Amino acid sequence: MLGREWRLVRYTGADFNGIFSGLDDNAYDCIASGTTITAGRERIADFCSPYALSGQSLVVDPTRHPNVHSIADLKGLIIGVQNGNTSEPVAERLLAEHAVARVRVYAYDEIEKALDDLSTHGCDVFMKLAPVTEWFLRTRPQLKMVQTGITRELLGVSVRKGNTALKNAINDAQATLMKDGTVSALISKWLGTEAMLPS
Repeated sequence: MLGREWRLVRYTGADFNGIFSGLDDNAYDCIASGTTITAGRERIADFCSPYALSGQSLVVDPTRHPNVHSIADLKGLIIGVQNGNTSEPVAERLLAEHAVARVRVYAYDEIEKALDDLSTHGCDVFMKLAPVTEWFLRTRPQLKMVQTGITRELLGVSVRKGNTALKNAINDAQATLMKDGTVSALISKWLGTEAMLPS
């Protein structure tokens, strides 16, 4: 649709926000990895129109913490988040409000370790965008997503600051795919029940 060759570049940094430097050094032309559009990120990259709406979720091992059903139940507990993820400021706010005992920050590539730690006492709860946690919980039946919609976040593809031609091309292609139902089908297939088209 864009008339460009497609090549996947895997991001391996410990802090998700580091992914944007790859745009500046021409390692890749766009970021299409479930990236939340935030004011801070819009200062360093240009975002295309949002393609999905989702929010943070809370995951727990109910055998360890059967009384945790939402962020209102976290007093005295350790919440895990990924470095540079949009869950991190939410967790820091909970800490400032004394709603949690501590925030444990995992490297961006340590999501599986964080989820394992829920059962081995490394942390008590974990917060992450719901489509991601829903995906990982398919193979972790001992864990449960007890709350979703903690935040309201728009996801979008980002491009190098000032790359208007690519941004417009992606927006045009995305609009076509939204109109014919392709984006909706992709959200259902890959992002699960906790993501939807933006309104």
